[in-house]
Amino acid sequence: MITKIAVLGAGTMGHGMAETFAMHKYEVNLYDISKDKLNQAKDEIREELILLIEQKFFPADELEATINRINFISSLQDSVQGCDYVIEATPENLEVKQQLFKQLDQYCTAHTILASNTSSFELHKMLKFVSGERKQQIMINHWYNPAHLMPLVELSYFGDIKQFVYEEVENLYHSINKQTVKVLKDIPGLIANRIQQGIAREVFSLMEMGAVDAENADKALRYGPGFRYATTGQLEICDLGGLDVWCVVGDNLLSVMDNSSEANSLLREKVNEGKLGIKSNEGFYDYRHADIQAIKTEFAKRLIHQLKASDYYEGSLGK
Repeated sequence: MITKIAVLGAGTMGHGMAETFAMHKYEVNLYDISKDKLNQAKDEIREELILLIEQKFFPADELEATINRINFISSLQDSVQGCDYVIEATPENLEVKQQLFKQLDQYCTAHTILASNTSSFELHKMLKFVSGERKQQIMINHWYNPAHLMPLVELSYFGDIKQFVYEEVENLYHSINKQTVKVLKDIPGLIANRIQQGIAREVFSLMEMGAVDAENADKALRYGPGFRYATTGQLEICDLGGLDVWCVVGDNLLSVMDNSSEANSLLREKVNEGKLGIKSNEGFYDYRHADIQAIKTEFAKRLIHQLKASDYYEGSLGK
């Protein structure tokens, strides 16, 4: 049974993972080599919990107890000592992850389950220096950002993973109100990111051909397919609409839709111009005169409201 957890990496994803486990009464060690990064993570966790309290999604009297369940540690070996489950959220660098798992194989007890948050690297490549026995207890557990708000976690069911290990991890995520997706093949991007990239490819293509501007492209998705996707999935939508209809529409449209195998030139042009989105104050939208923190807070509020309206909210900490 998993009771003590370590999260490696205190950045955007890692701090949100630790926060989520702590919200659900788990003791968590949050590791980062940088003490400044750990202090920053602690401040971010406090701010995010306060917003959840303001939105009546988390009890105010649990704030300090939740933060106190997180141990902020700058020693890798100390952070994983005695842990039942360790998940890494370190930078997306294959060599770094290979060396990290080699160290974890040495530092962790025999029963410890190891996981990676990556969706970029194949599992077997990350485990190049790991013992054969340990490989039966290592998997990919891919969270969505922001980790403390998005319900999805993709769980790998391939490689050498044992059935009972998979089930133990699945039960862990269900205990923190996450919706899990079983991924049966080790493919780049896993499931959700590939679906998302398929949508993004067509959106960029429509803009590139001058059929729509940024605001109306987002509006079409938000109030069209995205509105349905918030409550159901693609295959159920097909069943409800009629598979014969979907077949005819596919025959008519797919031949004229974008089938490019690399990033759209419109997107690449933005990147080359240094227009990277909110991080550079300009992307498809102009943020130069905007309150960036207010935009991020408003986005978080929309996700919280969506959680309240979804099946996920039933039995959550806010009830």
